[in-house]
Amino acid sequence: MGALNSLIKVVIGLILLIVAIWFGIWAHWLGAVWILIKGGIILLVMFIGLILLLLGFSDIK
Repeated sequence: MGALNSLIKVVIGLILLIVAIWFGIWAHWLGAVWILIKGGIILLVMFIGLILLLLGFSDIK
């Protein structure tokens, strides 16, 4: 059961990273405020994804 939780963390982390990168490329928002908000959201999602990946990989070991 522990390995399954680790794999779920890795999969969710990868999905969040892919969605954040894809959305950052796809979205053409205008205005400096929207760019700032979008950048903050993208970075937040990317860091959450990285944390989940690292937690998943450390649990697999």
